[in-house]
Amino acid sequence: MAIVTPSTTRWVAGITALVLVLASVSFVVPATGTVSPAPFEDTVKTGGTAVDVRISEVEGFEVPVAQVHFSRYRYVIGYYDVTTAAADIASPESTRQFGDPLAVFVSDYARVTPLVDDEGYLRTQHNRQPGWVEASDASFVVDSGARVPTRPIVVPFSDTDAAQSFADEYGGDVVDWETLQARSENPLDVRIAAFEQSVATHHEWANRTVTASDSLFDRPVSTVVGEDAPTIEAAIESAPENTAVYVPPGTYSVDTVDVNRSITLVGAGPDTRVVGDGNGTVVHVRADRGAVANLAISGIGDVGTRRLQATNESVDWDTRVQLAYGRGDAGIVLDGANQSAVRGVRIDTNASGIIVRESADSVLANVTVQGAPMASDGFMGVVLIGERSVVEQSTFLDGRDGVYTHRADGSVIRNNRMEGGRYAVHEMYTSDALVADNVVRDARVGVIIMTRPVGNLVVGNDVRESGLGFIPAGSETYVADNVFADNEFGMTVSGDRQVFTRNVVVRNEIGVHGSSTFPTNVVIRNDIVDNDQHVDSKLGPMRTWTRDGQGNYWGDLPLEDADGDGAYDRAFQPSGPVDAELGRHPAALTLSQSPVMDALRRARTEVAGLRGSGVVDAAPRTTPVRPDALAALNETEETDA
Repeated sequence: MAIVTPSTTRWVAGITALVLVLASVSFVVPATGTVSPAPFEDTVKTGGTAVDVRISEVEGFEVPVAQVHFSRYRYVIGYYDVTTAAADIASPESTRQFGDPLAVFVSDYARVTPLVDDEGYLRTQHNRQPGWVEASDASFVVDSGARVPTRPIVVPFSDTDAAQSFADEYGGDVVDWETLQARSENPLDVRIAAFEQSVATHHEWANRTVTASDSLFDRPVSTVVGEDAPTIEAAIESAPENTAVYVPPGTYSVDTVDVNRSITLVGAGPDTRVVGDGNGTVVHVRADRGAVANLAISGIGDVGTRRLQATNESVDWDTRVQLAYGRGDAGIVLDGANQSAVRGVRIDTNASGIIVRESADSVLANVTVQGAPMASDGFMGVVLIGERSVVEQSTFLDGRDGVYTHRADGSVIRNNRMEGGRYAVHEMYTSDALVADNVVRDARVGVIIMTRPVGNLVVGNDVRESGLGFIPAGSETYVADNVFADNEFGMTVSGDRQVFTRNVVVRNEIGVHGSSTFPTNVVIRNDIVDNDQHVDSKLGPMRTWTRDGQGNYWGDLPLEDADGDGAYDRAFQPSGPVDAELGRHPAALTLSQSPVMDALRRARTEVAGLRGSGVVDAAPRTTPVRPDALAALNETEETDA
């Protein structure tokens, strides 16, 4: 029998009062009335990618948009992608979470004479602005030649004849709203299977790309520095293409070494030291299939002047980023050097280690970059900008970011170790990248995805002893099989239509932070245990982290599983003041069984959009999803102790 103390009595009284307040405000239904389109800038925006929106603003082409007014949600949701809006509304989870769509409006191109330019971008004559039409009254042209930089687009019309005329000129078919919704449906099991296939496809591409780079390191040596040529620069100038320049052990002072042909610059390992004059990049590769291997590089210029250039407000956003991150000094720069490779190189620098700029299908492997001890004094270990590349089996110590990507769609960053610094992996304007099996320790953030990208894959990473394990933005990110342990925050659930599954979130100060205003994310089959606070979620409506009868494991709870189906018999609210204390406070179980709490839980399970913020799991698991991973973490804790 639990001992009731004065503090227990005060806690129960306080929580009971809070519960009664929640009960009194939980079932407010918005007033009905005529629904009209809102100015798009006033909506809560989702869908699409930030890079598409930014480029459209600069170049002046059209991005068809939609807006949805839900019956149980206080905000109007604006979509930069009509297909995404159709998919969200078609989902039964959307209805349960936010209520029925009172109205859906889409851009109307029937009266603005749309055309498709040579790049496939949608424009209107005289830059006329499209109006709005209810989606149920619209006709949609699908599979035409119209697109934004990252994907095809659907073009809506209030007039079927205008839609057909557009399709006749630019291709595609004309469908109604119901058909578009049916085309956009994507069940969870199908989504997860597609994500898993995408992970496999990325690894297969990376394996092929790495294997193709092996031949760059099998080239015959044509020139030996100190024997056939007096300097590295002279050796490169005299070496025939498809041969190697060998640099014996020693220290070599250089200005900038230009590798302007398809050759390999190879040293003897860390005893071959190439030292710049401190005024710029040390090795600059400007030719396809160039390679650098087995060197130690130092004496790199000060990136500070590039930072100053990047703050120039007279240039556009893309130029600022490229000046700041892609045009700074580095140990090695691959510049328009497709299918190039760097292997077995150590770089000590306060600037960037390696910049891969517009160099498709390049490979960085077995690289070590030692950055500045203070993140504010350093820069990036690796920068990938403009094209996809592979970064694997490398080590990044201190500095600002381990690997930074900018519009490097499709890149693979795998099997690396990052220690210290600001962000271990930092994706900006990058979609469809794989971040897999990396180990991160003592970083401010393990993996961060910014600027609303689409389709990234974050799988099998191990982030510990850091500020925050994982922060996503954008949509359709697959976050699976990661370990986030012993951090201040384990992982953040944000963005939209992300899938979080089979992650182990253990011994963090806060396990999961829910921050999306429009919560369409799937959070199921994760092990979220032994955190000081399991969930912190205050922004937006109640989130339901259950799908198709599958919930998460929150540890051994003092609840029942009478039917033995592997889920506790009632919903669990890890962010709630009562459920959060189950197993910790002696009065929590008694209070959780009260009639008012039982009524609130039933309502939250059925119509999550009716109340305030928080998280509810309608089918909390009785057993872990990844028991072996949990056991290994417990063994590590015992060993450390």
